[in-house]
Amino acid sequence: MRSGAADTPTCCGVFREVEHSPGREADDAGILEAAGRRLAQAGFRVAYLEPDALAGHEGPLPSLAFAMCEGQSALERLRVWESRGVCVVNSSISIVNTHRERTIALLQGRRVPMPESRLVDCRRPLPRGEQDDRLFSACWIKQATEHKTREGDVIFATDPASVRDALDRLRSRGLPSAVVQKHVDGDLVKFYGVSEAAETARDGAAWFKWFYPREHPPAGHAFDAPALGDIAARAALALELTVWGGDAVITPAGQIFVIDLNAWPSFAIFREEAADHIAAHLSARLRRLARVAV
Repeated sequence: MRSGAADTPTCCGVFREVEHSPGREADDAGILEAAGRRLAQAGFRVAYLEPDALAGHEGPLPSLAFAMCEGQSALERLRVWESRGVCVVNSSISIVNTHRERTIALLQGRRVPMPESRLVDCRRPLPRGEQDDRLFSACWIKQATEHKTREGDVIFATDPASVRDALDRLRSRGLPSAVVQKHVDGDLVKFYGVSEAAETARDGAAWFKWFYPREHPPAGHAFDAPALGDIAARAALALELTVWGGDAVITPAGQIFVIDLNAWPSFAIFREEAADHIAAHLSARLRRLARVAV
């Protein structure tokens, strides 16, 4: 192994920042540690770091880092690790790709079905026209960079005045841009997945689950569940994610629209099952790294 010393961990789990995990700190830590326990049971050396400890890390680097962190400083440090040969799952670039200002174009490039979504400058006047008015009549205003971390990051608006108010609130917090996404009526579903290694560029997921969140009881619109899996996996591939989750809306006609995608969720009711598949993926990558290092 390239770890460089007998007591150096082969792999390192990096927790998510508290500010990026409001009310879900224990759940996020739970899935990371569950995957880590399985790696340890498989014979790999495992250590854990808080995101702010990445900058002060000294000594040999791990062969692999499995990271839930999302903050800019932590991602910059992971990029340094990657430049020095560390395999990072999810990669730093894939985590940045989940920022909505990047996600829109990436999903459109892969023809992933999503509601009309537009990046707007919070500091400029609203565009006005027939198409704009249709969009602003029922839409969600979402901060364009990181995922929801506090109340007010995602706001529902029903006319240009409420859109303007939402943009002004984001601007007052120092956020220069936002995504305006058309509201789509239908059943909300959440989904989780683990993909093959990004370098294989395979379509489809190694493991995939979906469910209706309790806080959004469904009407029960019929839809093609395998198609949801294919669409979600295509979205994850567009963002180069390996461990991922997201949200979609199923319309009364059975159409599927992806409305959000994120890196390494807490996996909710599927934690133990997800940990098995995540650890199996990481173990396979660690074994490949070991063969390369010989």
